[in-house]
Amino acid sequence: MPDPQDPKLPEVRQVNPGETHLLCRCGRSPVLPDCPLGCDQALCLEPVRQQLLLLCRCGLSRRLPYCDGSHSPPTEGLAARWRRFAKGD
Repeated sequence: MPDPQDPKLPEVRQVNPGETHLLCRCGRSPVLPDCPLGCDQALCLEPVRQQLLLLCRCGLSRRLPYCDGSHSPPTEGLAARWRRFAKGD
């Protein structure tokens, strides 16, 4: 289980057409967000266009392999969320 006291920030990954990415959907991979070969829960991603993905590295996301912000405690109000985004608070 990931340690909530040591949060890992998400990875921004550029993916391109012709590439294949195996991404973890269970959160148990030792190399998040990537998944080891042979895992039956892996998401096999073959992008059709170049794009940036925000991938979970903490294992807490409810939308694995994508980051949903679960690595950060919740904040009240738009101003607090904006400060966190802009300043990293």
